[in-house]
Amino acid sequence: MKWSRLEGEKQMANNRYHVAVVGATGAVGEQMIKTLIERDFPISKLTLLSSARSAGKTVQFKGETITVHEAKPESFEGVDIALFSAGGSVSKQLAPEAVKRGAIVVDNTSAFRMDPDVPLVVPEVNEEDLQKHQGIIANPNCSTIQMVVALEPIRQKFGLNRVIVSTYQAVSGAGNQAVQELYSQTKDVLDNKEAQAKILPVKNDKKHYQIAFNAIPQIDVFQDNGFTFEEMKMINETKKIMHMPELKVAATCVRIPVASGHSESVYFEVETDHVSTLEIRNLLSTAPGIVLEDNPSEQIYPLATNAVGQRDVFVGRIRKDLDEKNGFHMWVVSDNLLKGAAWNSVQIAESLIRLGLLNK
Repeated sequence: MKWSRLEGEKQMANNRYHVAVVGATGAVGEQMIKTLIERDFPISKLTLLSSARSAGKTVQFKGETITVHEAKPESFEGVDIALFSAGGSVSKQLAPEAVKRGAIVVDNTSAFRMDPDVPLVVPEVNEEDLQKHQGIIANPNCSTIQMVVALEPIRQKFGLNRVIVSTYQAVSGAGNQAVQELYSQTKDVLDNKEAQAKILPVKNDKKHYQIAFNAIPQIDVFQDNGFTFEEMKMINETKKIMHMPELKVAATCVRIPVASGHSESVYFEVETDHVSTLEIRNLLSTAPGIVLEDNPSEQIYPLATNAVGQRDVFVGRIRKDLDEKNGFHMWVVSDNLLKGAAWNSVQIAESLIRLGLLNK
């Protein structure tokens, strides 16, 4: 049954839900719990799950002390919605078990993103795809999310032919341990000590490089085509979310020594001729989930330091290409742990309730 928005809002106000967070002690899991509190999500019971290593830790939630338990198939008995962010192998093992027990899963790993039967959703872009879910909904890659939020209003009004993106990605995208390594390396370099690299660019890869005072042009492992897995995620996910398999997309993903907040330089070509920079600015200034910060004369543009802790996507530096008549450039910044992960996941859960897809 499809609900009206008003009926969905009533549903959200009246019903409460048993929510599980898998990966509750990780960087994204912590932000998920914080976001659930900030959004006053209608929770009847909160179950916090993790690996055996983190089980036994406690988390404060609205004045209540909740013990974190090891995630097992039986952990999902009675759960209405499960937010997963504990790595792809955990999702592949336990997400189907959660669905078997009646839960709807929102998965923040790459495990199901390109599965044709699993919707890949950014609510500002393709909320209607939630109607097709069969128990699992995939949360896109953090870098993909902020880019498609900025591109979708442009695609809808002017069409889209090509996207070329270079990312400047924060270390927190690689987890809490990577952030601690950034801090310790920075201190070592400033103290004239040798910096120890054990995590970046990829913990399980052959070589590791210092991230402090550096830029590493590798995020995730290399593929046979010369792109990294992160770059291929951005390329393929963008096409799936926008339902544009023919869209030309290229990506170069770079890790930089910033703790939180991903930044992106996005070049795009529109189908419509004679579009002005002012038209793009005006369009984005009223688009959902976007804050326009674009006044070069006053040096106003998005900064990662200002985006951290915010749920929006910040867009600026919009300008027409000097050679390609339908080409434009823009700078896109967002908190990778919030809109890039935790907030988009909770936002999906809110959409499920509002659309009447999470019935009680």
